Amino acid sequence: MRETPQSADLLLWYDANARVLPWRTSPVGRKAGHLPDPYRVWMSEVMLQQTTVAAVRSYFLRFTELWPTVTDLANADDAAVMGEWAGLGYYARARNLLKCARVVATDYGGTFPDTHGALLKLPGIGPYTASAIASIAFDRPETVVDGNVERVISRLFAVHTPLPTAKPELTALAADLTPNERPGDYAQAVMDLGATICTPRNPTCGICPWINACQARATGIAADLPRKLPKKAKPTRLGIAYLARRQDGAWLLETRPDKGLLGGMLGWPGTEWSVDAQAEAPPCRASWSDPGGEVRHTFTHFHLKLSLRVAVVSETEVPERGQFILTSDFRPSDLPTVMRKAFDLASGAFAMD
Repeated sequence: MRETPQSADLLLWYDANARVLPWRTSPVGRKAGHLPDPYRVWMSEVMLQQTTVAAVRSYFLRFTELWPTVTDLANADDAAVMGEWAGLGYYARARNLLKCARVVATDYGGTFPDTHGALLKLPGIGPYTASAIASIAFDRPETVVDGNVERVISRLFAVHTPLPTAKPELTALAADLTPNERPGDYAQAVMDLGATICTPRNPTCGICPWINACQARATGIAADLPRKLPKKAKPTRLGIAYLARRQDGAWLLETRPDKGLLGGMLGWPGTEWSVDAQAEAPPCRASWSDPGGEVRHTFTHFHLKLSLRVAVVSETEVPERGQFILTSDFRPSDLPTVMRKAFDLASGAFAMD
């Protein structure tokens, strides 16, 4: 690692233009010796994986209000945490959040380790997240490379190799720029540069602190970078979800297995999701009907079309799958987005007297 004119210029820009984020300590605060809370840095980094700052902000504030410390989170009920995570997506992150909190609370006395290697040993923390926490929370000179940083570096050095092939090359170039002084601020500065100026479309090069150093701008190709390999077409999977309501208003729900898509989340019993049409597989005896319409949802690797079946069942009915949850104990907001879509679409068929 070494000091470079580029890192110095970027830190000057960051001192005046840093985004105000609820998990961040301002440059003024850091210069005064106030490092961020590693718990808040860790939580924000987990939540921000493949998710925007705008989407994460309210979740972060709610989580840290409900569970102010890592020990508080470690002691939380699984269902409560999964319910609060509902709608944020990529639910394995929530399961790993709990696992990691419990390891930190039990094995580390509630204090996060401060090195990249030690952080890597924690559940759910990969190389990027370990680098981000070590750098931002502990001011270690680690190289932090997310999507924003990949875009900035690819333009700064006019890297034509397409992503994801270019990742090692971009990481090496980013490492050469990472300074020993204020590495945490520098890591956040590059992210802010990508988020606010060096944007995917229409980058505002005229106000960029790296305007004179940027090779892509000099050759007029900034908007064309980074190059990316063509994405494979996503397949479409089909499935059926069964929404049953008892005569006393209770809903038939199940907690999905911990492993797999939407693992550990509350949802409606249903069929497997596959590219072939599914045979009926109701969770209990009832006069099932089709309320019309279908739920459409896109996951990372496939599109889903979900047909619905609805039924009102007797209070004596014992389901083969799931359990009935009283209305007073059920919050539709605890459902993951695809299950909430099913609830919204089908709820008109359950007008209760």
